Amino acid sequence: MSSLLLPRTPPPPLSAAPPFLSPRTHIPPHVYKHPAAILLELCTSMKELQQFLPLIIKNGLYNEHLFQTKLVSLFCKFGSLNDAVKVFEPIESKIDPLYHTLLKGYAQQSNLDAALKFFCRMKHDGVEQVVYNYSYLLRACADNFDVKRGKEIHAQLILNGFSANLYAMTSVMNLYAKSGVILEAYKMFDRMPERDLVCWNTVIAGFAQNGMPKKALELVSMMQEEGHSPDMVTVVSILPASANIRDLKIGRSIHAYVLRRGLESYVNVATALLDMYAKCGLIGTARRIFDGMGSRTVVSWNSIIDGYSQSGNSEEALDLFQKMLDEGLKPSNVTVMGALHACANLCDIKRGQFIHELVNQLGLDSDVSVVNSLISMYCKCKRVDAASDLFYKLKQKTLVSWNAMILGYAQNGHTIEAIRLFCKMQQQNIKRDSFTLVSVITAVAELSVLRQAKWIHGLSIRACLDKNVFVMTALVDMYAKCGAVHKARKLFDMMGERHVTTWNAMIDGYGTHGFGKEAVELFNEMCKGDIKPNDVTFLCIISACSHSGLVREGRRYFTIMKEEYGLEPSMDHYGAVVDLLGRAGQLNEAWDFIQKMPVEPGINVFGAMLGACKIHKNVDLGEKAADKLFDLEPDDGGYHVLLANIYAIASMWEKVAKVRTLMEKNGIQKTPGYSSVDLKNEMHTFYSGNTSHPQSEKIYAYLEKLIDRIKAAGYIPDTSSIHDVEDDVQEKLLNTHSEKLAISFGLLNTKPGTTIHIRKNLRVCGDCHNATKYISLVTKREIIVRDMHRFHHFKNGTCSCGDYW
Repeated sequence: MSSLLLPRTPPPPLSAAPPFLSPRTHIPPHVYKHPAAILLELCTSMKELQQFLPLIIKNGLYNEHLFQTKLVSLFCKFGSLNDAVKVFEPIESKIDPLYHTLLKGYAQQSNLDAALKFFCRMKHDGVEQVVYNYSYLLRACADNFDVKRGKEIHAQLILNGFSANLYAMTSVMNLYAKSGVILEAYKMFDRMPERDLVCWNTVIAGFAQNGMPKKALELVSMMQEEGHSPDMVTVVSILPASANIRDLKIGRSIHAYVLRRGLESYVNVATALLDMYAKCGLIGTARRIFDGMGSRTVVSWNSIIDGYSQSGNSEEALDLFQKMLDEGLKPSNVTVMGALHACANLCDIKRGQFIHELVNQLGLDSDVSVVNSLISMYCKCKRVDAASDLFYKLKQKTLVSWNAMILGYAQNGHTIEAIRLFCKMQQQNIKRDSFTLVSVITAVAELSVLRQAKWIHGLSIRACLDKNVFVMTALVDMYAKCGAVHKARKLFDMMGERHVTTWNAMIDGYGTHGFGKEAVELFNEMCKGDIKPNDVTFLCIISACSHSGLVREGRRYFTIMKEEYGLEPSMDHYGAVVDLLGRAGQLNEAWDFIQKMPVEPGINVFGAMLGACKIHKNVDLGEKAADKLFDLEPDDGGYHVLLANIYAIASMWEKVAKVRTLMEKNGIQKTPGYSSVDLKNEMHTFYSGNTSHPQSEKIYAYLEKLIDRIKAAGYIPDTSSIHDVEDDVQEKLLNTHSEKLAISFGLLNTKPGTTIHIRKNLRVCGDCHNATKYISLVTKREIIVRDMHRFHHFKNGTCSCGDYW
C-alpha cells in the first residue's frame, strides 16, 4: 500500500532544482554540480553518509540549503531522526523545504505524536503548507491505525483548500482503508470527480484487505469499464481476494492477464500467484511457480511453506523450511509460524523443539504471535506442560494466547484447568470472542456435566454469540456429549445457518446415544440440501449405524462415500466398518474385510476387531487381532487386558496368566478404570475397590442393600471373568466396581426422581451394565452413563442401547 502514496512524477535530474526547494531559494548553480552533491545523491547507507560528511564540511558546503536539506533527508531515511534534528535546529535561517523534509522523516518513522507536534511548530513558524505535508501525516496515521487524528488532518486538508487535490484525497482514502473503515474510504472514492489508477488501486486493496474480496473483484471490472488497465499493484491486491473466496476460475483469468502483460517475472506477482493456487487447493501448480521463480523473497518461501502445511502435506512444508535454512535465508516470524503449524499437524515434538530453539536464536521469543504458535504446537503434541510454561511467562498476552491455552487444556483432557483459566480470563475483564467460547465449550463437553453446559450456554447468550454458527455448533456437540441429545436437536433446529460441522455434530450425537434411526434420517435430510457430506460426516454416520446394528445401511454409506461423493476412505473409516461388522457378530466378514483393505490396516482397525471378538467370545480371531496389535503398539495395556478377558470368558486360565505375566515382564500397566459423578459444583471420582472417599462407609453399606434389592428383582452377578477366588469374594469384587460406587453415591446424595449422570473412562462392563438396568428399575431413577464410546440411558429396567454395545 505504501507504493500507492509515492509522488506520481519521476524525480528530477540532478541538474534541475529539486522539488523540495522553492524557486525563491537562491542556490549557486555550481553547488548542484559539486562532487559532494553527486555523492549524496548516490548515498545508500548511514556508513557512507558519515564518510561523506567531513568532505562536505571541509569544502564549506555545510551551510548551503541544498546540503542541509539533503542531510536532513538522508538522516531520516536511514532512521536517525536525532541526527536529522541536530542538523536542523542550529540553522538560523531555515527554509520551508527543511521543515517539510523533517516532517516527512517523523512520519516515515511512524512517530505520530512527534510528527503532529512538529506540524504545529511549522504553523507557528509560519511555514507555508504544501499538500505533501498532509499526506505524510495521513500515512503516519494509517500506520498507527489512528482514525480519529486522521479525520482531524482530513479536516485541515479541506480548510486549506486541498479537497480537490487527487493526491491528497487518495492519501485520505488510504488512511480509512488501512484503518478498517473501508466504507468511509469508498464514500470518498465515489464522490471524486476524477479518479486515476492509484485511486482505484487504493480502494480495491482496501476492500481486499478488509475481508470484502467480492467487492474488490467487482471494482476491478468497474475500473476496466472506465478505461483503466490493471497494473502490477492491482494484480497483487486482487489475487489474494480470489484466493480468499477460493475462486479458481477468477484466479486463473488473472494469471492469464499476468502472462499477457508480461508481469510474471516480478517476484511479488509470482508470490501472489503461488499463494492463490495453494489456497485454492492446487499446491502442485503453486510449487511449479515457486520452482520457476528466478528470485524469491522470504514472503515467497512463507507462501509455499504455509500452502503445504494447510493442504495437509506438513512433511513437505518442513522439508522446504529446512531447505530455506540451508540456503542461508533468515526466516521471519511468519515463516516460523508456518513451520510450527506443520509440526503441530504432525505432532512432531522433536522438530517443534528445534524450531523453538531457532526462535530464541532469531530473537523472536518476544513476538507474541510466534509464542502463540509455540503454545498451540506444544498443545497439539500433548506437551501441555511446556505450553502452560510459555503462556504464564508471556507478558503481553493477547486474546489468541488465552484461546490457544484454553483449547490446549481442553484437547488434552485438562478440562478443569481449561474452565479455571476461562474464569480467570473473565476476572481480568478480557473480552471473549467466539473462539474463546468454542474452546471452553469443548472443555465442558469433555467434562460431560449438564449443569456446566447450561452455565456456558447462558454465557454465550449474554455475550450475544448465541447466533454465531461456530458457537452454536459447539453447543450442539456439547449438549449431545453431556447426555442431553434432545436439547442438542432443539438448538440444531433453531439455527438459521448450519455448516457441515453442525450436521456432523448432530449426526454423531445421535450415534453415540444409540439413536441410529434418527442419525440416518438426519443424514438423508442433509443430502437433500445444499451442504454436501464430507469425510467426517461419513465417519459419523457409519459409527452411528455401528452403535445401532444397522449393518446394511452402514455398508452402503461406506460404498457411496467414494462412488458418489469421490471421498477416499481413511483408516478411521475402515476401522468404523470393522466395528460395524464385528459388533453385529459378523466376525468372519470383518476379518475378510481387513484382509482385502487396499492399505495396511492400522491400530484402530485391529482394535475394533479385538473388541468385537471380546463381545462375541471368539478366541481364534481375537488372538490374530491381538498379535497384530502387539506388533503395532506393544506397550498399550488395554489390548493385553482385552485378550486376557477373552481368555477368561472362555475359561482359558493358563493363557490369562500368560498374558498377565507378559505384561508384568514388560512393565505394561492396565489403565485403571474410574467413574465420576458431579454433585454441588464438585466432581467425585471413584476407582474400583477405593475406600478413600469421605462417605465410603455409607456408600458401601448402601450398595450392599441395593445389591440385595436388585437380586430380588432378578439380577444375577456375572462372575465369568473372575477366577482363583471363592464365589462370595467374586461377587464382592464385582460389587466394588467404580460404576456401582459412583451410582450409589449419586443415589445417596440427590433427591428422589433426580437423574444421575455418570462419566466412565473405559467401556462399561457387562455385569455393571446389567446391574444398572435393575438399579434404574428398583430406584425409579434415570441413570445416564457416558463410557469411552457411547451413552447408555438406563430407565425402568432397560437401556437405550438395547443391550447392543
